[in-house]
Amino acid sequence: MVTETLPFGPETLVFKVAGKMFAATGLDEEMFRVNLKCNPERAQQLREAHPQIIPGWHMNKKHWNTVYFEDGLPEDLLRELIDHSYMLVVGKMPKRDREAVLQALEQL
Repeated sequence: MVTETLPFGPETLVFKVAGKMFAATGLDEEMFRVNLKCNPERAQQLREAHPQIIPGWHMNKKHWNTVYFEDGLPEDLLRELIDHSYMLVVGKMPKRDREAVLQALEQL
């Protein structure tokens, strides 16, 4: 249920679930980084614990982090942050849409 779009031009790839953004990355950046949605309290904790995680670049800095993927963070943490962002967006969807996404996930 993930789609890839280029709504801001050819240099920014956006990942969406049911039409809602949960991740974005610049395609022309020197270092691979991804903006990911995050629970505000957890976002702050992550920033304090990891210099590779900073307030979201060009995003609401309370709800988004920019995560540098090629700078030493464990792969399991990176995967978990992507999943967390995805599920935050799904959790805010209307019940019908949320149930459809969760049902599709169960079928994977």
